[in-house]
Amino acid sequence: MGSIILLIVIAVIVFWLVGIYNGLVTARNGYKNAFAQIDVQLQRRYDLIPNLVETAKAYMAHERQTLEAVIAARGAAMGGLAAAKANPGDPQAMQQLTAGENQLTGTLKSLFAVSENYPDLKANQNMLQLSEELTSTENKVSFARQAYNDGVMYYNNKREVFPSSIIANMFNFAPATSWEVESPEAKKAVKVSFS
Repeated sequence: MGSIILLIVIAVIVFWLVGIYNGLVTARNGYKNAFAQIDVQLQRRYDLIPNLVETAKAYMAHERQTLEAVIAARGAAMGGLAAAKANPGDPQAMQQLTAGENQLTGTLKSLFAVSENYPDLKANQNMLQLSEELTSTENKVSFARQAYNDGVMYYNNKREVFPSSIIANMFNFAPATSWEVESPEAKKAVKVSFS
């Protein structure tokens, strides 16, 4: 009788520990899935930029430096996304993503500021449509970033509370890093207006 009770107690403890482990895995997979949604929106953003530059190029012949800066920033941002996509939540990868995105946001703001000097470009239907799509995508990126950050917070809380922290340390569940935008200007979506 005593050995049966001991086996039941051991079984309960094992199931409890397995439940904690599975909860940590589920939380980690949750924030990685949320990052995949960021990836989708950022890829959409990156795909719109060459079309935007090509449309602007026809009107902004004297602004080659601005257009080249946008393309270079797009490349840097795509590199940051690739690093973060390979290891979502890694502090260095998320820092690289943030730096690339801040650079891209800054150059896009410059492009739209310079484009204000070109009335024909402002009236171009293709430019208006691309600008609208870019604004919509920027909003989706913000929502996806919030969902990712919520997932990271949930995972980090789960791995830090007792007794989950013991299991997390035993099985090397590393803390995840949220995606914080560094500059206040970059926190705002790129303002696109040709009206």
